[in-house]
Amino acid sequence: MSTGPLIVLVGPMGSGKSTVGALLAERLDTSYRDTDADIVAAEGREISDIFIEDGEEHFRELEREAVRAAVAEHTGVLALGGGAILDAGTRQLLSGLPVVYLSMDVEEAVRRVGLNTARPLLAVNPRRQWRELMDARRHLYTEVARVVVATDDKTPDEVAQAVLDALELQK
Repeated sequence: MSTGPLIVLVGPMGSGKSTVGALLAERLDTSYRDTDADIVAAEGREISDIFIEDGEEHFRELEREAVRAAVAEHTGVLALGGGAILDAGTRQLLSGLPVVYLSMDVEEAVRRVGLNTARPLLAVNPRRQWRELMDARRHLYTEVARVVVATDDKTPDEVAQAVLDALELQK
């Protein structure tokens, strides 16, 4: 019987969910899954293409289903797309799970991803749009999270260790 994911990572694009998630899975000798990767595999195209061709609403439907399936099936480390927490049903689904919000400020986002146009929600004035996205999402990340781990000025290994410490999951 599945008990759900061991760790669920949420946070904005570029916060390190994929990198830290893979490190955590390795350290905990478990599997890693990313709902964005699930969507890309199922659709056979990149998320930015889904946004452009079918719109954000269609993408969010795909995302809701991907999160629902992953939470039901996956028992390792799970990373969710940055906007997954926008859906009230998804937030309810995460209730009671070991959710970790990987936080960072805009300067760190610029340093990590350059806030480039490959990110569909940041195509115009990426700094301002990132701030606006975070203003709209920060409270939702915090709402679903059991713990918050700041990633600013930390290596992926340091973030992974901070997550393990915060959840008291040592291997």
